[in-house]
Amino acid sequence: MTLVALPQNGQSELRSRVLSAGREFWDARESPRFNPGETYIPCSGKVLDADDLAALLDSSMDMWLTAGPHADEFERAIAARCGVKNARLVCSGSAANLVAFSALTSRNLGEKRLKPGDEVLTVAAGFPTTVAPIVQNGCIPVFVDVDIPTYNADPSLLAAAVTPRTRAVMIAHTLGNPFDLGAVRKLCDEHDLWLIEDCCDALGAHYGGRPVGTFGDAATLSFYPAHHITMGEGGAVLSNGAFLTRQIESFRDWGRDCYCAPGKDNTCGKRYEWKNLAGLPDGYDHKYVYSHLGYNVKATDMQAALGNSQLKKLDYFVAKRRENFAELTKALRELKLDEYFILPEPTPNSEPSWFGFLLTIRDGRRLSRRSLVSMLEEKKVGSRLLFGGNLTRQPAFQGVDFRVSGELTNTDKIMNDSFWIGVWPGIGAGHRAYMVERLQSCVRSLVQ
Repeated sequence: MTLVALPQNGQSELRSRVLSAGREFWDARESPRFNPGETYIPCSGKVLDADDLAALLDSSMDMWLTAGPHADEFERAIAARCGVKNARLVCSGSAANLVAFSALTSRNLGEKRLKPGDEVLTVAAGFPTTVAPIVQNGCIPVFVDVDIPTYNADPSLLAAAVTPRTRAVMIAHTLGNPFDLGAVRKLCDEHDLWLIEDCCDALGAHYGGRPVGTFGDAATLSFYPAHHITMGEGGAVLSNGAFLTRQIESFRDWGRDCYCAPGKDNTCGKRYEWKNLAGLPDGYDHKYVYSHLGYNVKATDMQAALGNSQLKKLDYFVAKRRENFAELTKALRELKLDEYFILPEPTPNSEPSWFGFLLTIRDGRRLSRRSLVSMLEEKKVGSRLLFGGNLTRQPAFQGVDFRVSGELTNTDKIMNDSFWIGVWPGIGAGHRAYMVERLQSCVRSLVQ
């Protein structure tokens, strides 16, 4: 087979035709209609459009299958959007948590590095991969209870949990509601602790007028379809420190010492001149020097292209989530359903970017969460629990070395009596009205 290269203008014309066809294909799709009682209302989801499809097609035609120009663009754009200097794209939010925490174990950090046996303050009312990197790196999670109705770590309990072995804090902004960053940042400063903010559910949230992710030494994001923007799979690690970012890059990229971009060589200008590299011979090719036991958790350029398109719509997505949250709060209070449920509340001095609407059954009410969510599911209203409930009771944590500071009373309450419904941008006024109506009717049937 003979390959004939098209002139540049011919390629450009063909590209335009493909993109136009992609947009036409998207616009020809039948828009889903909401039929109350027939259309399932998921508690989370993605919102995509013709621009997103065009971005994927445009990137795929470049056939740049690894991270490339779109990834570089996205890292710059998401860093600017989040108010930090550096962002490094990875394949998922869980990978972001693993890389962010692992970077703090680098021997390049000297005495400040985290070592096996060090304690890390966190919460059990959350997602497992916020905590898993602590265990996977040989450190000890120290669990404290959370506050209801913010569902975030109680700062006073964090302070009480500090011991001479405490070296870091790693916690998430629960369902898009920032934890008390003022108190937690002060605690970390007083005790010289690392702080990792898990912002996977909180892109677009602010505390004290500042974006979440700007308070910690490192922060993480997820771009799974349930999140504020999506790449399908994907995540990012945020940091302001150039030196720490270098460690983040190394753990993301096989643990290598070299910092050349893909396809580049000799960025350092002394590729074959490095010396005193442990047991390696002097002048060993720097591209194959490994300073960490790292991973390969990079994302692709096609994912990044979709991310760039989605990022342009972030303000709209966040506004819709806040609107849905406000309208659900108003409707549930008007119907006096807050007599049965503790409604979620923002952390003082914060502007959440809500991921879900979390409801907790009040003590003494004749309501079973299991019965309630089963009935809602039958009525086509989706719900989710607050992830692992109490992680210390999960099978994966049996036999794990951890410590509990105080009692996990609220955490157990959440495990037994909390669930959340959706606020994602695909939910409109009709969905909200039906969700509230079904919630009210299910409660009435169960308490009679």
